[in-house]
Amino acid sequence: MEIIESPDKYDVVIVGSGAGGGMAAHQLTKAGANVLMLEAGGWFDSEDFAMFKWPYESPRRGAPTQLQPFGSFDACFGGWDIEGEPYTTTEDTEFDWFRGRMLGGRTNHWGRISLRFGPDDFRVHSKDGMGDNWPISYQDLKPYYDRLDRLVGIFGTHEDIPNAPGGVYMDPPEPRCYEHMIKNACDDMDIACIPSRMSIITESHNGRAACHYCGQCNRSCSTHSNFSTPSVLLPPALETGNLEIITNAMVREVTYSDGKATGVSYINKKDGKEYKVRARVVVLAASACESARLLLNSKSSDFPNGLANSSGVVGKYLMDSTGTSVAGVIPDLMNAPAHNEDGTGGMHMYIPWWKDNSNLDFARGYHAELWGGRGMPSYGFMGGIQNYNDLFLDRPKGGGGYGKQLKEDYRRYYGSIVGFSGRGECIAREDNYCEIDPNTVDEWGIPSLKFNYNWSDQEYNQVKHMQETFRSIIDEMGGEPLWDMPSKEDGYGISTPGYIIHEVGTTRMGDDPDESVLNEYCQAHDVDNLFVADGGPFVSQPHKNPTWTILALSMRTSDYIADQMNKGNL
Repeated sequence: MEIIESPDKYDVVIVGSGAGGGMAAHQLTKAGANVLMLEAGGWFDSEDFAMFKWPYESPRRGAPTQLQPFGSFDACFGGWDIEGEPYTTTEDTEFDWFRGRMLGGRTNHWGRISLRFGPDDFRVHSKDGMGDNWPISYQDLKPYYDRLDRLVGIFGTHEDIPNAPGGVYMDPPEPRCYEHMIKNACDDMDIACIPSRMSIITESHNGRAACHYCGQCNRSCSTHSNFSTPSVLLPPALETGNLEIITNAMVREVTYSDGKATGVSYINKKDGKEYKVRARVVVLAASACESARLLLNSKSSDFPNGLANSSGVVGKYLMDSTGTSVAGVIPDLMNAPAHNEDGTGGMHMYIPWWKDNSNLDFARGYHAELWGGRGMPSYGFMGGIQNYNDLFLDRPKGGGGYGKQLKEDYRRYYGSIVGFSGRGECIAREDNYCEIDPNTVDEWGIPSLKFNYNWSDQEYNQVKHMQETFRSIIDEMGGEPLWDMPSKEDGYGISTPGYIIHEVGTTRMGDDPDESVLNEYCQAHDVDNLFVADGGPFVSQPHKNPTWTILALSMRTSDYIADQMNKGNL
């Protein structure tokens, strides 16, 4: 195939437009760098999407599609199964790899839960002897968390909870009725339940309007009141005149010569041709697994096992958050009068980790994300509502389901469901990894990934604790769980690896080039003008959602790149 070489040479080429790529573009263009961003998906403008549409306007009555697995009004185009982009697993592995194929990537999907990692999260080995410490501390990253809070906007409160540092917060919204009830139950059980930390602005900020509490964050925000890179980071980067974005660009490899990355080659998905672009610095921000795939596919005589992979660590130490959910019906919330409880498109309260792991049979903690209430109903909500009657003796078992009884049941149960979704930390292990499958390529001929991943007893015991805790809270509220406790044989209801969409760790940072891919600035040990700005550099994956730390690390890395370029070192 003929490769078309661009005559231009950029200061920086960034692969990916999600959290890390968006922050890198924002910082580097502000510093005066000439930046090219390559995005595998298409263009997206939140102002043109479905925020203000009624459920009945949804095509196919809200049914999901292959590229919108969360429904036709969900703003993220991508998914676990993308036509023409296969991936495989080893015989004993299940792994779900979610990819965003659009400008902004998975920042159009995430729940905006914006939790800082705490001091102990950077020194995990020192705490419990498992995994490895990061080469940086919380104090190294704190100034960037602070700048991030001020730049993007986040609500929350300051609490005196170990390893849960506060930030620069706007006032949080009031808890909803069911959240008040959960908090009361948690207070009685000595379980922490506090206001969420969400990157949804509750006051006007940097030219963006305050959230008006429509509750439709998953649809993208036409008022730019929540965080995504197309709403917050890319517009000011474009305004500098220093950013060019090419969409539908499927990057094949990082090009390399004489000890330096020279740029990247990509296939234009529209015309099917391959292009090569040159740059002084290459920043991979394609997501942890996609960036590992690019490095592993970038082979040369210097790096026969993949670019910047003299350690053999690229693709290894893959991690995802553990997850499980419990929902229950709360009689005190039944037959509630009609009222508006939409609020933000996410929880106003959450449960941070509150226990001492030294007294438990698992080493690392988890948090609980809360859901329920009387938000706008959509097609299929409260499906199988007639089965709720089985929980209560005053209704005929299995009765209802149509006609007058169905209407009565909806009025009775609507808003009475509460849910808890646990998100926990897994232990980083070398034998959880992704690698190139020599027998599988995507539709552009690029070798695909194969995953090898299994949970350990650490994760199973942790999820068992989640299930037991959430059920005890429902019981304290006087409610009934909607399903039985999953058994040990069912893994206590643990999610499939990858399903929580928090995968990190494939290009880990460290001080030792023999044991890590990147240094503390997310710069490749082997190739000093190559950087990674997604979740790949993580040494551990605390139970906190990774996006806020991806953003803070990318800001730190980008400032370092700008400084080194100004000094003539890159």
